[in-house]
Formats: sequence, C-alpha cells, structure tokens
Amino acid sequence: MSAEFKPVRKAVIPVAGWGTRFLPATKAMPKEMLPIVDTPTIQYIVEEAVASGIEQICLVTSHTKKAIEDHFDRTLELEALLEKGGKTEYLEQIRAIADMAEVVSVRQKEAKGLGHAVLCAESFVGDEPFAVLLGDDVVYNEETPCTKQLIDVYNETGGSVLGVQTVPHENICKYGCVDGEKIGDRLYTVNDMIEKPSPDEAPTDVGVLGRYVITPAIFKKLRETKPGAGGEIQLTDALKALAKDEKMYAYDFIGRRYDVGDRLGFLEATVEFALRRDDLKDAFAQYLKTVC
Repeated sequence: MSAEFKPVRKAVIPVAGWGTRFLPATKAMPKEMLPIVDTPTIQYIVEEAVASGIEQICLVTSHTKKAIEDHFDRTLELEALLEKGGKTEYLEQIRAIADMAEVVSVRQKEAKGLGHAVLCAESFVGDEPFAVLLGDDVVYNEETPCTKQLIDVYNETGGSVLGVQTVPHENICKYGCVDGEKIGDRLYTVNDMIEKPSPDEAPTDVGVLGRYVITPAIFKKLRETKPGAGGEIQLTDALKALAKDEKMYAYDFIGRRYDVGDRLGFLEATVEFALRRDDLKDAFAQYLKTVC
C-alpha cells in the first residue's frame, strides 16, 4: 500500500426518501423502521457496516426521519424500566444498538436525488474513501458481509468498487447497468454505466445493487453533475464521470440480496429471516406448511 492509502472507516446511509411504495404504513413511520421480524430494516444495514469494519456512520435524513436517529440513541427511561423489571436480555439488546458504532446524521433539506444525498455527507467523509449502503437493500451473508467484500477489493485495487450481481435480463431496467470487462472470477472493470436502461439498450445484465465503496474524488464530480431524470442529481452520472479519471471496478458480491423497498422483496426477507431464527424456525415452518 502507498503512503497515501487510507482505509475505509466511514459509511454513508441515505434514508431521506418518502417510502411511498409502503403507504399507508409510511405515512407516519420511516420505511427504514419497518421491521423484518422484530428488527428494523435500517438496523440490518448498520450491522452490516459495523461487521465490515466501519467505525463511523452518517445517516442522511430528512425532517420525517427522527425515529431512525432515536433508534440508535440511548433511551434511559426504557432502560430503567427494563432493568427494574429484570428484563436483562432486552436491556442488553437496546444498549448494544446504541453502542454498536458512532452514528451521526445530516439533513437532506430537499429531495434532489441519491447523488445529492451523498453530497450532503461531504463534510463527514472529508478526504477518505467511504462506503455507501442503500436502505432498500438488505444482503445476507453469514460469513463475509457484502460491504466487507467490496472493502477487500478496494484494498487490493485502490479504486472505487460497485456492488453488483447478474440480474434477469428483463429486470435490468430497474437498476444501474455496468458496461465493462470481466477481469477476475467475480471482478469487472467499469468503462461506463447506464441508469435503468431498457433491456434492448442494456450492454450487460450486471446490475448495481445498493452497495458502493467510493473515493472522495466523487464529491467534485457530484458538484459538477447536472440534474438528470426527474430533476435529480444522479449518483450514477457522477460515477460515470469519475470512471473516466480513475480506475473503477464492479464486484459480483456473494450473498442473498433482498429488495426491501418492494413489497414482495420485503415479504421474502421477513419469511427467510424468520426461518433462520432458532426461536422461530420450527413453529414458523410448520405454520407455512399448513397455509401453503
């Protein structure tokens, strides 16, 4: 490693969206607080970051997302109640949530897109490489968290890394699409990116799926990026510009990815996480047999 090489210690998690696909539940509750079994979606994302070696996390929020900030804070009244009632297991759980990492938040005051949300975290990131984890994607890998896989590639290459998987051809229109060459077992170069192409336009079926490790040079590109589709500043456009100046890679990460921003994906995650729980799996599996 060069003397200028800096480790990935920080992560940015944009959580400012409205969550309209889950209305009416999200009218008064952030979509990131919807539970998969008994754990909010956002907690799975933060736990992945921490398990990947991230030390500091910045939540990019809006004025409707205070519940997320509160979730990662101490709740002294509840702790006292649990302690008085002898509910030590629950007490340890909620204290661990507050202690798992240094979590701060910044406000995205206007809904100007994912690129703008990442730009809001510039002062937090500074001149370090950083991870971005999108709250609509939960990735299960019991051995090596998805973000850790990308950090390992960054440590080997020194270039920004996009988390990708091959998606069904007819679904590539839902994702950013990577155009590049395969240079390893699961590794690609990134020559170009197309945001949500039609199947006829897509050069590959390699879709970007909500995980990134990016060099700080992205912030200059984001400031220069003009609003694109929907009048929003697209992270994909800034990454395309960055790929012209720096080496950029895509890594086909190993893990079961759930699109929890979609109702069906959310239900799939709920069922499969429940079936992994020792305290639930047997009775729940038996119940599923009776209804299926």
